[in-house]
Amino acid sequence: MEREQALELLLQYNKEEYHIRHALTVEEIMRWYANELGHDSDFWSVVGLLHDLDFELYPDQHCIKAAEILEAAQCDPAVIHGVCSHAYNVTVDVKPEHEMEKVLYAVDELSGIIWAATKMRPSGSVMDMEVKSVKKKFKDKRFAAGCSRDIIQDGSEMLQWDLDRLFSMTLEAMKASEEKVNRQMGELAGRIG
Repeated sequence: MEREQALELLLQYNKEEYHIRHALTVEEIMRWYANELGHDSDFWSVVGLLHDLDFELYPDQHCIKAAEILEAAQCDPAVIHGVCSHAYNVTVDVKPEHEMEKVLYAVDELSGIIWAATKMRPSGSVMDMEVKSVKKKFKDKRFAAGCSRDIIQDGSEMLQWDLDRLFSMTLEAMKASEEKVNRQMGELAGRIG
């Protein structure tokens, strides 16, 4: 699926600014990781963009409805598997198998913690955040309580990375993409809400 088709599909099922910003952020994180790890960045980023396709409308059937929607759109089975695998042991039993799926599994929740921490900073930006701040917020289970530390830990273990590496790389990916995500949100402003 081409990026523009994926974006149109996302906007068909998502209207809230938070969900769209999260999708764009994870898209760019996945693009960054693909480039860093030597993979197909277009494929990784489309999976990132679509990963929460159904969450706004069907939170209790997350990735169950996404699979139906993506199949109806004649999406590549690899994209569908990648999208669904990030809800492993939450709503589906589709296990992350490939490196891309393991990265998505880990960074989805972690990006939520980093984004919530960013909102509390005087700068409102991830650009001046350090890994030690991410670690502190990760350890405080009351902070961004909806972001599963267990999933982040499991994803780190699946990748055979320590948490410091995962935190550092994800923070770097978010810094590299913050301006682009903000610009895209501005371009989509008339279509959101």
